[in-house]
Amino acid sequence: MITRGLGRVLAGGKKSVLLLGPRQTGKSTLMKSLLPDIEIDLAHEPTYLDFLGNPRELEERLKAAASPMTVFIDEIQRLPSILNTIQFLLDKFPGRFRFYLTGSNARKLKRGRANLLPGRIHSFTMGPLCAGELGYDFSGDEAMSHGTLPGIWTEPNALEKEKTLRTYAAAYVKEEVQAEGLARNLEGFARFLRHAAESSGKFLDLSKIASAAQTPRQSVVRFFEILEDSLLARKIEPFAQSSVRRLIQHPRFYFFDPGVLNGLLGNFTVSSDRRGVLFEHLIVTQILHEAAARDLDIRLSGYRTEHGAEVDLIVEMGGETHAVEIKASQNVRSEELKGFESFKNYYRRPHRCWLFYEGHAAKAIRGVAIRPWQSGLRELFES
Repeated sequence: MITRGLGRVLAGGKKSVLLLGPRQTGKSTLMKSLLPDIEIDLAHEPTYLDFLGNPRELEERLKAAASPMTVFIDEIQRLPSILNTIQFLLDKFPGRFRFYLTGSNARKLKRGRANLLPGRIHSFTMGPLCAGELGYDFSGDEAMSHGTLPGIWTEPNALEKEKTLRTYAAAYVKEEVQAEGLARNLEGFARFLRHAAESSGKFLDLSKIASAAQTPRQSVVRFFEILEDSLLARKIEPFAQSSVRRLIQHPRFYFFDPGVLNGLLGNFTVSSDRRGVLFEHLIVTQILHEAAARDLDIRLSGYRTEHGAEVDLIVEMGGETHAVEIKASQNVRSEELKGFESFKNYYRRPHRCWLFYEGHAAKAIRGVAIRPWQSGLRELFES
């Protein structure tokens, strides 16, 4: 069994916990490893109906508790109102209960006007397996092809992996469309999802995607919000020292896992024409998942000037700023470092420059730390 980084964080805390993350990232397995006294799975339809039909169901189940206990409630977004009861129990019986809550859709919580219990509960995010959890030693090609969802990663059969990932994408379309009341626009959403996957990692042109998907632009805006709130995609805003300028420039979206992205596209081949895009997705998502596993606040943005100077990622974390360039190659050319000079002239504050690549030698060129990508990730988070 692969040890998850968040396990140590959660085990050492005393507050109740809300753990959000896409499906199949291992949230339930992690919570069960903490050995809760009571488990309530709202994905189980009879259990869900019991709670839906009786607002006092949770109180009645816990009423007999004579000592402090931990309570695990899975798929909390199915019944956001239960958070009000949890607040009541935490306030009335301080120190008696600790709740472990998991959810896979923040949008459903928001739409249900969920009480997220500020001050009473700590929120965390969980993604697929990250480099630190895999010991910074795993196949990049395998991760680019099938991603690092725990059940996919440990499945030995490639055909089974690909069938599961295709099913994941199809099931998501059906469930999210139904949940959002978009049944009349099922075909439009499905077309949008395909074009969104093809645009993943690129600077976003909403009008172009709307035209290609034959869907109104406002619908595309809403669809992207659904992807974000259901935790399947992450928006990377343009970097700027002015918050106003951030809103003017085009953002980029990245799907949370390369395997899920490939499942949407129906293509799991890391071919030469796709390698650069998939390698960039791997690094971006690994940085996000590593930060989540360590419970670190992190902000990612991209730097690009009107003259074409570019740095793939600006990582703000722990009070430090890092400029990160990502190259799917075995070699580094000096002209590939020009973006760092542009960023240095624009930012004019202390920061570190990194270039992660597929080569094997660590180097330093003009103040840029050139690193094999796995050791680079380790240094980024442990330096």
